[in-house]
Amino acid sequence: MPKSVDLPLYLDNASTTPLDSRVFDAMTPYFLEDYGNAASTTHIFGERAARAVKESRQTIADAINAQADEIHFTSGATEAINLALKGAYFAFGQSKPHIITVQTEHKAVLDTCGYLEEVGAEVTYLPVDSEGLVDLDELNSSIRKDTLLVSVMAANNETGVLQDIKSIGEICKSKGVMFFTDATQAYGKIPLNVLDQSVDMLCFSAHKIYGPKGIGGLYVKKGIQLTPQIHGGGHEFGLRSGTLNVPGILGLAKATQLCLEEMEEVSTRLRKLRDDFETEMEKARKIKVNGKNAPRLPHFSNFQLLNEEAESFILRNRNKIAVAQGSACNSALVQPSHVLKAMGLGDKEGENSLRLSFGSPHIAKDFINKKLFKLFN
Repeated sequence: MPKSVDLPLYLDNASTTPLDSRVFDAMTPYFLEDYGNAASTTHIFGERAARAVKESRQTIADAINAQADEIHFTSGATEAINLALKGAYFAFGQSKPHIITVQTEHKAVLDTCGYLEEVGAEVTYLPVDSEGLVDLDELNSSIRKDTLLVSVMAANNETGVLQDIKSIGEICKSKGVMFFTDATQAYGKIPLNVLDQSVDMLCFSAHKIYGPKGIGGLYVKKGIQLTPQIHGGGHEFGLRSGTLNVPGILGLAKATQLCLEEMEEVSTRLRKLRDDFETEMEKARKIKVNGKNAPRLPHFSNFQLLNEEAESFILRNRNKIAVAQGSACNSALVQPSHVLKAMGLGDKEGENSLRLSFGSPHIAKDFINKKLFKLFN
């Protein structure tokens, strides 16, 4: 028999999560038995697939207090972001070309805004303070008569810092501008309520919540008209054409359901795990936490190493731990984080920062922290 492999401790759940076995079980029948096309409802195979999609859409809508026909499935959050920003600009940009976003947004937002600038949009990139938070007064004063929308992420993908999206939504609502939030990291981790938080558009992705890769979605408040970015068949209420990924949609819905059911317990335990680690490491003067005084997702820890270079730590522990360094959204590139730079850190401080993102399997606190402490000593 082959020898068992001692896998590294996986602490990069903000990048992607393992598929929950319960999610896998929910998806399997739609690969092997109920494999019909959800748009082919003239026979029982298509009817079963369509029914499963309808139920899944309702589950996801209920999770954020939306209506089922306000949920549009995409290949993931990046596509949803492009649909939201490009769709809004190409629909209304001639009369309202101004967009407001934040310097610490995910590259999917920043690069899309950069493209829109090339085709005529005006974009204001708001700064953040040393904790990574937006100044709400500055946001309010930046809104103009020709402002189309405000795009502010709910939770930062590098630091886990939570923006006050309820207050941001209220400001946008009072000024009559659309509010889009990238909730990719927050979805399934903290309560989201699009009505209470005055959110007009919101994106999410399954692979951040123990679901499959390649499926996500965009909530679009009823009445908002977007220009479709993918044409050919009029699927998803005419907003996003293409044969539906039925197993993926089922997986997204099941993962959503599980996250909601277990949110309170998992959040409490992961927060304690994270806080115990940070307290011990700061006490030993080994790390300095970035964004420590801001509200954060319970499973995120972004910190500077004080006694060792991050690159040497990663190389030394390559077979022992999986963590993120530099900008987490640049494929195959390790660069000084634009998020940390916007928070006032220098290149060296940014390059020497690591992101640990715990996951729900990491409930054996004593074992995990004992193993972690050993790696950092």
